[in-house]
Amino acid sequence: MIVLERFGRLLFSLAIIGTGIKTLICSYAFSHSPGSHYKVVPVIPWLPAIPGLAYLVGAILVLCGAGFLFQRTLVMSSITLGALMLLCGLAFDVPRHPNLMSPEWRTNVLEPMVISSLAWLAPGFGGIPRWLHRTSRYLLAFALIVFGIAHFQVLTFIASLVPGWIPWHRFWTVFFGVAFISAGVSFATGYLQRSAALGVGLMFALWLVTIHLPPVLSSFRTPGAPQDSDKWSDVFIVAALWGGSWALARNLRDRRDLSLWADSNRA
Repeated sequence: MIVLERFGRLLFSLAIIGTGIKTLICSYAFSHSPGSHYKVVPVIPWLPAIPGLAYLVGAILVLCGAGFLFQRTLVMSSITLGALMLLCGLAFDVPRHPNLMSPEWRTNVLEPMVISSLAWLAPGFGGIPRWLHRTSRYLLAFALIVFGIAHFQVLTFIASLVPGWIPWHRFWTVFFGVAFISAGVSFATGYLQRSAALGVGLMFALWLVTIHLPPVLSSFRTPGAPQDSDKWSDVFIVAALWGGSWALARNLRDRRDLSLWADSNRA
């Protein structure tokens, strides 16, 4: 469990750093190109196309990602990154995508909400205020349940994303939808949270290596082929969701454990 936690935190840190570097590179390229004010800055999907804002967010992401690598800066990086991600999702995208079950809402609002929750939960129980720990669990649970419901709403589309060499596309779409909902219920109720964190991380790991990473790697086979910024964003986001989930596995406690911990503190 300790190995999984360390690997998860490392992967989460590198994914956040990668997202920040990509944001800075894309912002620089577009702000120094002719007519850049009329172009969309290809940064993380939930960020407005404003180069100055993208520079700031990119720098914060790099610093926060690096902060997760060290115990002394973990709590500060956790709180800062969580607040930034929640701001990006709620302040920038909720007004533009008010439909709760639309694909844009799930991508632009719920993904940063999940990263925000994972960041806040990273220091473990006692590392952050108890109300923030509880709020993070509920936000994470809400997002995962919506992700699961979406698997049934757009079942055919999601099944089409499964690589052709994998059989039973619809079965796996339904299976992962149920898994998302089950994990969300687990986080909301406080039971079997470690198993839920491990399972969610494994799901994102499978999607990274089978769906999101191959298109990025294939672009390197053709010399001079342009890189798809959106595909790089997908890789970093899914890697962060994978690593962030596994980083929680050792520190999460079931409701019974929390009751015993509270009783021992009162004693």
